[in-house]
Amino acid sequence: MWNDEILDEVRAIRDAHAAKFGYDLQAIYADLKKSEAEHIAAGHPFIPAPERPVPNRVGNGF
Repeated sequence: MWNDEILDEVRAIRDAHAAKFGYDLQAIYADLKKSEAEHIAAGHPFIPAPERPVPNRVGNGF
């Protein structure tokens, strides 16, 4: 099987971060939001995710 070194590194970092919080999704989310707020306060730009298309009732659905 083919392994990608970059993906392996990202997965290891992600697993270490999750292990730090006992794999508790709420604690992981709270830590990520805290980090996001700290970066915004430090002046780093925050780019929100694009809006998802809303299907309409006519045409091709978008």
